[in-house]
Amino acid sequence: MFSILIVEDETKISAIVASRLQTWGYVTHIIEDFQKVEEAFLTIEPHLVILDINLPYFNGFYWCERIRKHSNVPVLFLSSRTAEMDMMMALNIGGDDFIQKPFSMEMLVTKIHTLLRRSYTYHTVEMDIIQHRDIALHIKKMMVYIEDKEIELTRNELKILCVLFTHKNQIVQRDQIIRALWEDENFIDDNTLTVNINRLRRKLSDYGIEDYIQTKKGQGYILV
Repeated sequence: MFSILIVEDETKISAIVASRLQTWGYVTHIIEDFQKVEEAFLTIEPHLVILDINLPYFNGFYWCERIRKHSNVPVLFLSSRTAEMDMMMALNIGGDDFIQKPFSMEMLVTKIHTLLRRSYTYHTVEMDIIQHRDIALHIKKMMVYIEDKEIELTRNELKILCVLFTHKNQIVQRDQIIRALWEDENFIDDNTLTVNINRLRRKLSDYGIEDYIQTKKGQGYILV
C-alpha cells in the first residue's frame, strides 16, 4: 500500500486531499510541524510527497531540495502560484509535476496514479540484469537464467519479478504489485494477482526454482 506525505498548511485542503486519497487505498500523513518536514519525511518514508510552495518558516522549494538529498521519491507540487517561473523552479529543483490551485480532485488523483505507476514499476529499473542468489533476471529479454537454463516470461510475470527483485528480502504488499501490473485502464484485481503469482511459481518450479517467492499472510510476498 502506498503512503503519501501531504505538506500543505491549509488544513481544510490537506484534510480533503487525505480523505479522498484514503478512499483509493492510500495511507496518508499530514504535516503538522512545518519546521520538521525533513524529519517527518525520514521517519515516514513515503512513496510520494504532495508539497505546497507557500509554507510557514521555509517554502516548498527549500523542502524539495532537502528531500532530494535523501531520496528520489516523486514530489508533486500543489500551489496557488501561477507564474511560469515558479513552475519552472519547482521542476528544476527536483519536482516531478505541478498542479495549480484551485484544482479538481480527479486531476490530482490522476497525477498521483501516474507518478506512482511511473516510479514503482519495472520501467524504473536502470539495470538490464538483476541478480538474486543463483538466478538472474534479464529485463530487456524478458528471461530468467539459472545455471544453463533459460526461462521465458510473460509481461506480467516480468513485472511481478521486477518488483520482487528490486525489493528482495523485503515484504512487498499485494497492492504494490497490483499497481505494477496496472496499465492504462486495465486494472488487475486481487484474484487476478493470485492467479499470476501461482502461475509464475509453477513455471519457476518446473525449472527447479523452489520457494523463492514466499507468501506473508495478510501482507504480501517476499523474494528470499
